[in-house]
Amino acid sequence: MDICRLGGQVGAMKDTISDDSTRIDELEVLFAHQERMLAELNEVITAQWRKIDVLERQLAKLRETFQAMEPPRSGPEPPPPHY
Repeated sequence: MDICRLGGQVGAMKDTISDDSTRIDELEVLFAHQERMLAELNEVITAQWRKIDVLERQLAKLRETFQAMEPPRSGPEPPPPHY
């Protein structure tokens, strides 16, 4: 094997290793950002579910209050006065 050719292969290997290292670094950064984003989205979803639970309980209480205020109907409702 020719020494010049071998030197070119070693240089190419170093470039490949450097490129691979750069790609791995970029992937690690991307992964870290995605991991952080997933954690933030999880927090948002959890907060939304808590809010939904609170709103559903409030709605149930309002229904109960409204039904308690409504007088019981004995028959069909009379027509409005403009008939």
